[in-house]
Amino acid sequence: MSYLRSLLFSIPLIFLFTVFMGALSLVASFFDRTGNSQHRIACIWGKMLLAVSFIRVRAEGLEKLDPHGSYVFVANHASFMDIPAILSHLPYQFRFFAKTGLFQIPFLGTHLRRAGHLQVDRSSPRASLKSMSAGARLIAERGVSVLLFPEGGRSLDGLREFRDGAAYIAIKAGVPLVPIAIVGMRRLLPMGSIHIRRGKVVLRAGDPIPTAGLKPSAHTELTLRLHREVSHLLQEPAPAPVR
Repeated sequence: MSYLRSLLFSIPLIFLFTVFMGALSLVASFFDRTGNSQHRIACIWGKMLLAVSFIRVRAEGLEKLDPHGSYVFVANHASFMDIPAILSHLPYQFRFFAKTGLFQIPFLGTHLRRAGHLQVDRSSPRASLKSMSAGARLIAERGVSVLLFPEGGRSLDGLREFRDGAAYIAIKAGVPLVPIAIVGMRRLLPMGSIHIRRGKVVLRAGDPIPTAGLKPSAHTELTLRLHREVSHLLQEPAPAPVR
């Protein structure tokens, strides 16, 4: 029954909402070059997708953060629905780092660029470093936070090794790193599946990790600490899925 609901109800509405809100965001970009309006539209899009998928998200730990602060957010990534969960529950203006391939997709790539998201070319260390520096400048000059999935993409099982770009950006910008764990989403929509199960998910924020005064050489140790923090947050019990 849940498979039919996913196939005949949730997925068609996800497609329609994505096209409609994407078009709205593109129009907004002609009037707001900061990307702030596009981000607010994306947050609404995230709530719409969760609603039609019957996924409820509870945020924990956000009270540890300064509502007016800038951060480098770091999250695990196991499901397509992770992004709607973050957008709908993380109350900050932030920009994503995304793979270069996504920027080459018609319509989607245009939206990502005009919304101010940053592309990462992992095949070129020089281009990747340039993107990281651009992210640090965005934080320093505009006070906008950034979010990265340091595993390099969605993982099928467990938590993969983290890349060190997030630590580099945070040290360069002098802002705290915030570990985030999305707990329970993999069970509701595993990677490669179109069967969206209804259920509850927790978006859990850890304690901010300060980077002020750290040298760039500290990025490796900082990345290992981030991995430990996210792993610890994930080990706390996840909500049971709803049948």
